[in-house]
Parts: sequence; C-alpha cells; structure tokens
Amino acid sequence: MPEILQILLKISLVMFMVGNLLDMGLRLKLREALGGLRNVRFVVLSGLWGFVLCPALAYLLTKVIPLEQPYAIGLVLLGMTPCAPFLPMMVDKARGDLAYAAAFMLLASVVTVIYMPLAVPVIVKGLTADAWTIARPLLFFLMVPLAIGMAIQRASAPVAAGLQPIVKKTTGIATLVMLVLCVVVYGKGFIGAVGTYAIGAQILFFSVATAASYGLSFGLPQPQKSVLALGMSTRNLGAAFAPLFAIADVDQRAIVMVALGVPMQTIFSLLAARWFARRAPIGDPGAAPAAE
Repeated sequence: MPEILQILLKISLVMFMVGNLLDMGLRLKLREALGGLRNVRFVVLSGLWGFVLCPALAYLLTKVIPLEQPYAIGLVLLGMTPCAPFLPMMVDKARGDLAYAAAFMLLASVVTVIYMPLAVPVIVKGLTADAWTIARPLLFFLMVPLAIGMAIQRASAPVAAGLQPIVKKTTGIATLVMLVLCVVVYGKGFIGAVGTYAIGAQILFFSVATAASYGLSFGLPQPQKSVLALGMSTRNLGAAFAPLFAIADVDQRAIVMVALGVPMQTIFSLLAARWFARRAPIGDPGAAPAAE
C-alpha cells in the first residue's frame, strides 16, 4: 500500500508540474513577458536573488543551524528553485504587475532547467546524481509543457482560451490530490521533523528571502518589487523534488523537507501578498515602464 501511494504521489506531482506550466503557456502573451525581460534591472535582480542569494542563504543556514544532512539537502534544493506555478495568483492578490509575473516565470523556468543540473552536483553535498539525471525531468516536465502551451497560444488564441479552463480545472484536482497524498505519505515525517530544526530553518529561510528581496530590490517600482519578492517566497517544488525522485534509495527526510515547503510557501506568500497589496499604488500597476 505505501508503494502504491508513493506512485500516486509522483503521478499527481507530475500532473501538477505539467498542468501548471501548460496553463501558464496557454495564458502567456509572449510580447508582455518579453517586455518585462527588457527591463535589465528587473532581470538582473531576479537572477541574483533567485539563483545566487537565495541558494547562498539556504546553504548558509545549513552551516549555522545543526540540521541533519537529509534535511540540509532538502533546504538547499528549495533555495535553488524559485517561483511556484501559482505565482500569478499571488501577484494578483498583491496588486502587482502581472506582465512582470509572466516575465519572471518564463525567466525562472528557463534558468532552472539550465542551472539545476550544473549546480546541484556542486552545491548539494551528499546527493550523487549526474547532470542529465537532474536535467531530464526538468526538461520534460517544465520546458516541454510550457513550450507546447506557448505554441498553441501563438498559433490560435481562441483555441488556447478554450483549453485553458480545462487544463486549470484538471491541474486544480491534481494539486488537491497531491496535497492530500503528501499528508498521508509524509505525515509521520512531518511530525518527526519537529525538534530537528527543520521547521525553524524553513521559517528563517522564507522570512529572510521574502523580506530581503523586497527591501533590497533597489530601483524597482513597488508592483515589480512585489513580483520579485513573491517569486522568492514561493518555490518550484516540482523542480526541487525532481533530483530526489530521480535517485534510488534517497533518504526520505530530504523529501519530507521539500514537502514541508508546501505549507510554508503558502503561508508566507499569502501573508506577503496581503502586505504588498496595502502598499500598491492606486491605478494600473502595469503602468510602470517596461524597459530601462
């Protein structure tokens, strides 16, 4: 029975990843996303926080906090994978710039697929995996569905608009199933993590990553700052799980640590979105210039 639940969890996770990226591609207007990517300051800060400072923060916490190695591996993987697929929903709640949310998701998806296979073998000590083992699930479950969705949107916007609600509903069901299975499969692991510094380490990581990326995103208008900070307070759990599920006999505590990111990122991103919404300018948040 546990083996069956594990298989069902992996299937629901794949559906969650593929569905969210396909949904994003079907809704993504490439011109809007490219407009955000022409903003050099936004792109540099996004790359710096997403793939340098947040991984460094996670790695530093594993050195300062006496985490057991499997929990440390999970935390570093979380630190390396910014931007959950539900980022646009949080940006909308924060009254942020949705065009920049699309730009951030596109940037994060592409860089994650390139960055993870190169960085994981170097940074994540104790995780033995070659670059292709890590790249394969990221390529097929992140980039391929995103590219398919964007191709449909570009070829026929009406067809994309018709498919998008179906994909969104199916993905929503898969997400609920995944959350339930996470609790069922890793519930004991969550309880076992109490008293191991794992939960405290995640609280510190999400607190610092969210607050620092918002407060230190110098030169960006508030609607773009909220996109950047929400991108840091949400994590691409599918990408973080991918190296762990690709390796046989991985320590389950590493998987539990990544799974703990589900409630953590939900809580922190919701709180951050509400706080950002109170500080959002009145009017169209997308009125800020798209390029510098």
